[in-house]
Amino acid sequence: MTYHNKEKQEVLQELNVQEATGLSSSEVKKRREQYGENRLRAKKSKSNWERFAEQFKDVMILILLAAAAISFVVACVEGDPEGFFEPLLILLIVVVNAIMGVMQESRAEKALEALKNMSAPHARVLRDKAESIIDASELVPGDIIRLEAGDFVPADARLLQSVSLKSEESALTGESVPAEKDAGACPKADAPIGDRSNMVFSGCSITYGTAVAVVTATGMDTEMGKIANLLEGADDGQTPLQKRLAQLGKYLGILALAACAIIFVVGLANGLEVMEIFMTSVSLAVSAIPEGLPVIVTIVLSIGVQRMVKKNALIRRLPAVETLGSASVICSDKTGTLTQNRMTLVETYLDGETQANKLEAKPSEEVKTLLRLGTLCCDGSIVFDGDKEQHIGDPTETAIVLAAYKNGMTKEMLSEKYPRLAERPFDSDRKCMSVVCRMDGKLIAIVKGGFDVMEPLCISGDLKTARRVMEQMSERALRVLAIAYKEIDAIPTEKEMASIESELHFCGLVGMIDPPREEAKVAVAECRKAGIKPVMITGDHVVTASAIARELGIMREGDRALTGAEVDAMTDSELDSQVEHIAVYARVSPENKIRIVKSWQRKGQVVAMTGDGVNDAPALKAADIGCAMGITGTDVAKGAADMTLTDDNFATIVDAVREGRGIYANIKKVVGYLLGTNIGEVVTVFTAMMLWHKTPLLSMQLLWINLVTDSLPAIALGMEAVEPEVMEQKPKPKSEGLFAHGLGVRIVLQGFMFGLLALLAFVIGEKGTGELAGGQTMAFAVLSLSQVIQAYNMRSEHSLFKIGVFTNQKLNKAALLSIGLVLVVLFTPLRIPFGMISLSPQLYLEALGLIFIPVVIMECSKAFGLIKHQH
Repeated sequence: MTYHNKEKQEVLQELNVQEATGLSSSEVKKRREQYGENRLRAKKSKSNWERFAEQFKDVMILILLAAAAISFVVACVEGDPEGFFEPLLILLIVVVNAIMGVMQESRAEKALEALKNMSAPHARVLRDKAESIIDASELVPGDIIRLEAGDFVPADARLLQSVSLKSEESALTGESVPAEKDAGACPKADAPIGDRSNMVFSGCSITYGTAVAVVTATGMDTEMGKIANLLEGADDGQTPLQKRLAQLGKYLGILALAACAIIFVVGLANGLEVMEIFMTSVSLAVSAIPEGLPVIVTIVLSIGVQRMVKKNALIRRLPAVETLGSASVICSDKTGTLTQNRMTLVETYLDGETQANKLEAKPSEEVKTLLRLGTLCCDGSIVFDGDKEQHIGDPTETAIVLAAYKNGMTKEMLSEKYPRLAERPFDSDRKCMSVVCRMDGKLIAIVKGGFDVMEPLCISGDLKTARRVMEQMSERALRVLAIAYKEIDAIPTEKEMASIESELHFCGLVGMIDPPREEAKVAVAECRKAGIKPVMITGDHVVTASAIARELGIMREGDRALTGAEVDAMTDSELDSQVEHIAVYARVSPENKIRIVKSWQRKGQVVAMTGDGVNDAPALKAADIGCAMGITGTDVAKGAADMTLTDDNFATIVDAVREGRGIYANIKKVVGYLLGTNIGEVVTVFTAMMLWHKTPLLSMQLLWINLVTDSLPAIALGMEAVEPEVMEQKPKPKSEGLFAHGLGVRIVLQGFMFGLLALLAFVIGEKGTGELAGGQTMAFAVLSLSQVIQAYNMRSEHSLFKIGVFTNQKLNKAALLSIGLVLVVLFTPLRIPFGMISLSPQLYLEALGLIFIPVVIMECSKAFGLIKHQH
């Protein structure tokens, strides 16, 4: 059905809705049942069974299953009951691994889905005669919606009213220029989408003007729904880090298969049983490849992202977490982000004084009189709801009203005691406002305005000193208003009101400022310590911006402040040569913001950028990390950003950088742990086969070790708390690899450490018992348990005893479970099918000593600076 070629009354009639009242709640319920949710049909979510089946697509797992099948056939042919245990155990381990993989994927998906829902667009809708804000998914055809610049259009809708309306429709039409809209237009029935000027479409955005519209189509019935494949799906792809790890897995796979082939040939040449050497080779290949690494990284990222939500940072795209760890420049707006976004009266000047004074908690009667007169000459007001204040009207006026309120003079009380009898509102030509009030039986005219305007209107007062004080206050970025008064004989008529703005008695000045957030000052200092350059970009005046920047520590000795006009006058190369010394940009345009971001990027810096308006969207997209404002931000800004600050606070960006660095550090710990332990297993088997032509670990034992070490301890290690000094390090360069600063070398050395320990245990066990099974039992115990202990060593580059051995509660639980799985196989009858025997107390004690050797080695490495933070 088409609506663009019909008059609006006809459209309303067809949709059975009144423009003035909107739909009723009962009607909304009926229509939702009929049309469903206003969502594009998402890709069908995989069931747990599908996810479970996918776990068996890995080549290594398929090889392992094939090996189990061969082992099962051999057991059947030989009629050996004990031979069935090995294939059954392999099957059990594979199934347990698959179940854990499904649980991990489900957890990650739920975390990301919750975040998507949190960032879903909203709509302003009229229902039951009342306007409210709802999730866009709840809209139904017939809903009356209101739109303004910065809103995403939540559904296809026919305009009912429009004022200077423009909509960005490039996603539908390919036109880069916003389309002009007109509710009164009536295009032909066959008009293409781009010519339907009385319609707005789902997924597009309003760039200018305001409108009231009636929803005509939702969900898959919208124009965007019909071509849903044009929409980009967020968070579907792998992050750059995951791609690098997947590539690493392939290389390790090739190396492992090569090692297996050599072991297989050596084993055959030395007369080992074909089945035994085949199973060992296959299980070694599986244990050598950390196939769970990309999944575990996703888990760590998604848990970290959830942790950020609790700190008011909503991450929309997982790669942003990685990028945050590299942020080296933060370009922040001033108002509301670095400041409190609330004008506050901080200084007063009374006629006859020599200087301005800070507003004290208990001001003098003269200051109270100044506040009283100022409040009576204000239209702004404050509504209190418990501890919350709602400021209504001009911010400079509400600052005066609040100062009076804090000194026991509410506006309501003053208005009742000194009623307003006449007024002349503020206008931009006069730059002042006048009222007449009855005060203590007299008629008093009060005038409030800028000092330059008020000065010629006054006939008394030390105006020379007042001008000097006003200039001093302005230099400190205060917004200054002058207050004057005079007594009159009669209530003036509307025409006479103009004449009362003369022959005034100067009373004093009030100075207001939007004060810096206290936490922003701390956050700026933390940025400096972390090697991050904070930059202020604002639409405010350069003097005000510079004063706030100095107070916050953004602008220091040698730094400059530029206006947008000065940036326009510079070439890109001139800007590049000076950008590192410019701390403040004032009176900037959206184009200026993009140029500033790109200039820093040309310097090789990773830039975070804040913004809230439609015009900020290009700069947010251009930045490495776009940060939209959650409170004041438009839907368009939030859609373009990688991160939304739900409290509009600069300190939240710094918190997010800290979390991002912490998450990246944890991923490095997990990678180091998994690769180190896997290399240890390869070294153990490969060396023993090459030197002694014996297998120190059976396939079942290797698989059990893999099950114990590669899952729960690794995930728990990825949930390690962010280390305190993470913000004392320099930002990570964009090009820096995962194995930089010697991590790759340390992983290989740790792998050899595990291999040598296991080989030593194998030799001691075999000699101590006189049996191959004794050596394998001891190698199994040492390799498996030392790897669990290694998870603790990997927690920090500081001494384990400095950070507290058991401070990671999740790792404690994971380690207990893993140790339990090892002990069950070592000390119960289960050891028999696993090919292990009971050892003497002496050998168990020696094994225990070997298990804790990694702690000694790692602690010594940390103490001698072989493992240290890179600054």
